[in-house]
Amino acid sequence: MRGVSGFRHAIGEEEFPAEPGRYHLFVALNCPWCHRVTLARSVLGLQNSVTMDVAFLNRTGDDDPEGPNLWEFAPDRVASLTGATLPECTVETGTGRGLRLAKEIYRADDSEEQSLPILYDKIAGRIVNNESADIIRMLDVAADALGSTIPTAERVRLYPDDDMLRQHLYDLNDLIYRTINNGAYKAGFSSDQRIYEAAFDAYFETLEQLEKLLSDGRPFLLGVHFSEADLRLFPTLYRHDPVYNMRMKLNGARILDYPNLWRWLCRVYALPGVANAGSLVHCRQGYFGRSWNGVVPSGPFKPMPYPEAYLHPDLAAL
Repeated sequence: MRGVSGFRHAIGEEEFPAEPGRYHLFVALNCPWCHRVTLARSVLGLQNSVTMDVAFLNRTGDDDPEGPNLWEFAPDRVASLTGATLPECTVETGTGRGLRLAKEIYRADDSEEQSLPILYDKIAGRIVNNESADIIRMLDVAADALGSTIPTAERVRLYPDDDMLRQHLYDLNDLIYRTINNGAYKAGFSSDQRIYEAAFDAYFETLEQLEKLLSDGRPFLLGVHFSEADLRLFPTLYRHDPVYNMRMKLNGARILDYPNLWRWLCRVYALPGVANAGSLVHCRQGYFGRSWNGVVPSGPFKPMPYPEAYLHPDLAAL
C-alpha cells in the first residue's frame, strides 16, 4: 500500500504562478516515480528553467543521527557498484540552505513526510506538490509559461485535448499503475506467496495486453503521439530486464521477449532527452544495494549490456 502524498497544490494557482526559473525538483534517479518527473522535464524542454537536485541512490543507514531509510543529498558518498562518487548526485540547492535530507525540506513545511519527488517553489520557499502524477501533468500544461526551450508545435503533448483519447489515457494509466508500476513493488516486496503470485500474474497479463495493443503498428500506446501513458509505463519497463526480472521476482519473461513492447521501449528511449533522464547505474545500485548483502549483480550482458541494448530494436525475439 503506497502512502498518500500530502502536498497537492498546482502550478497556476494564485500562490504558485507559472514562471521560468521559479520551480525546483528534488529527485532520486533510481526511483521510478521520480523517473516520471525527470522524463517530463526532459521531453518538455524544461531542463534550463526547472532546476533539479539529485539525491544519493542509497538512503541513510542505522548509524545516521536522523535515522535510517532517508533520502540524502550527499554527492561525496561512494557507490559500491562503481567504487566512486556519482556525477549525477548533487548537494541541495533548491531551498538555498544546503539541507542534507529530503526530510528536512518537509520539516520546514511542517510535514513528517520524506518521499521524493518534490516540486518546490524557490521564491515562496514552499513545497508545491509531491505526487508524481500531478507533477508531470502540470509541467505539461504549463510548459510554455515555465520556459520550455522546445517550440510548442514541436513539443510532445502528454495530456491530449481529445475527450475520447483522454478516456483511453485514464484507462491505460489506471491499468499501468495497478498492475505494472505498483504491481512490480507488490510482487517484489510481498511476504505472502499468494499476494506475490497474484501481482506476478497481473503484471505479465498486462504485458501481454500491451503487446497486443501495439501489434497494430502504432508507435505509442495512444496511437501516433507520445503521451502521459507512455511516460508512466517507461520507467518500469526500462528497469525490468536489468533489475526487476531478478530483484522484484518478475522472472516470467524479459521485455526482449515481447517484440512490440521491446521496439516501443527502444522507440521511447530514442526520443530526445529520454536517455539522459534516468540511470541504470543508479537503478542497479539503488535496488540491489538495499538487498540483504548489498551486492549488485554484474549482468545481464546478453544479448548485450543495458542500457546499450535499448539502442537496438532489432534484438527483440521474432
